[in-house]
Amino acid sequence: MTEAAFASLTTIWATHARFAPDRTAAICGDRQLSWGEFDRGTNRVANALLALGAGRNVPVALVMGNSLEMLLLMFGIVKAGACMVPVSGMLAPPQLAGMLADSGAETVFVSEDCRGLVEAAGLSDKIRRIAIGFSADGWVDGDTLLAGASADDPGVWSRPEDRFNIIYSSGTTGLPKGIVQSHSARTHFAWSNALELGMSRDSVALATTALYSNGTMFMVLPPLLLGGTVVIMKQFNAANALALIEQHRVTHAFMVPTQCIVTLDDPACDAHDLSSLKGLLSAGSPLRADTRDAVVARMTPNLFELYGFSEGFATMRKPQDRPRRLGAVGRPVIGFDMRIVGSDDVECGPGEIGEIVGRGTGTMIGYHNRPDLDEAIMWRDAAGGAFLRSGDLGFVDDEGFLHIVDRKKDMILSGGFNIYPADLEAVIGEHPDVQDVTVIGVPHPKWGETPMALVIPRGTPDPVVLLAWANERLARTQRLAGLELRTEFPRNALGKVLKRELRAAWEQPA
Repeated sequence: MTEAAFASLTTIWATHARFAPDRTAAICGDRQLSWGEFDRGTNRVANALLALGAGRNVPVALVMGNSLEMLLLMFGIVKAGACMVPVSGMLAPPQLAGMLADSGAETVFVSEDCRGLVEAAGLSDKIRRIAIGFSADGWVDGDTLLAGASADDPGVWSRPEDRFNIIYSSGTTGLPKGIVQSHSARTHFAWSNALELGMSRDSVALATTALYSNGTMFMVLPPLLLGGTVVIMKQFNAANALALIEQHRVTHAFMVPTQCIVTLDDPACDAHDLSSLKGLLSAGSPLRADTRDAVVARMTPNLFELYGFSEGFATMRKPQDRPRRLGAVGRPVIGFDMRIVGSDDVECGPGEIGEIVGRGTGTMIGYHNRPDLDEAIMWRDAAGGAFLRSGDLGFVDDEGFLHIVDRKKDMILSGGFNIYPADLEAVIGEHPDVQDVTVIGVPHPKWGETPMALVIPRGTPDPVVLLAWANERLARTQRLAGLELRTEFPRNALGKVLKRELRAAWEQPA
């Protein structure tokens, strides 16, 4: 196969710019980019990097807040044939330093709001720090660098197996794993989700989460594949998100369950016209049934739910799906296959609970510099076919729909009984004074573990009364040992609660 035979995302973007240069590609705040401007901007980034020696498969990092500049830099890196490494600006300095060292990036683009973090990280002198939107001693002036670069196409053809990006997982201990995704996998991600979500060239997608996060790409890569428009929020705010949907006639949006909850609680929820929404995608963690019903009733009936993991697998539940069991999270996204396997690594039958494993065109190349983890994540069927382990427990019903039971590592083993926190969270979440809830297992001298509920309340409920209310509705083996009120939970970039950090308060020091 010749290089020209593979239509990478970069070549497709260039085609949109060539034949529809005046159409809007991206909006952020009161600024916007046409497709022609998007093309010229990414070309300048690519040509500047090539002049610096950052070519095919070379890792180039970004530590930036959401902006049009970040969008151009991300995909300018890719257009140069280099490997994009987007890094969170919410890390502690040692975490940032470790992640950049692990990635091997010797060039990092930094916005002014992340400058202090990068300077505190004490990066190696070998790492070229490029300032975007500011100037300072010891920094390369990125604005001048890019302004002086050519806006012509850099002429780089990407191959299917080339590295598109390294996305770091949201680990809570040690160094997060770097997930390496190829151009082939990212192209599959773009077209499969565009197809499943019903996007078109006229789609306007709202990105409410951080651009460095893999989940945000649901509202970036599919619409850009089709020549549509991406609306980028600098920072999520429920009232602003609702206003943007109405202002720009947004057709598709992505919100994690926490965002759905706070949006429903915002007074602006019923004050805006959301009729343009053809798809509201929720992912990151399962929606509670009460939240799902409220979204459908008050925001849009066009609710899509996605279960997946960044290593490369997903299922989707669509508005037209009518599963008999309402907890279903869908069937595999086109291009993926799935199995459920037991603790003995034997495939489970219908309705049996086991670990979810998946494979498909969109799976990762592997973990960056961790071949040991590559093998550990694999499950192979009788024919030798390789699937990726999810670490999640679930089952497939007789209609072919997947149901998530819980994280394998979050399951509570109490007195010989398996307790799934998601079951308890669904019950507690029905109380009107509960905005959000998470259940963790804490040590118990008799039972080994016992469930503890942590609740973000509406108002000021009495935790003793709330605990009694919940335990009246739970099975004897599920009953809570305690309930505490919190103002917030530690979360990753997509709003998933970091339960390990919560459990740490109850762990005995070694």
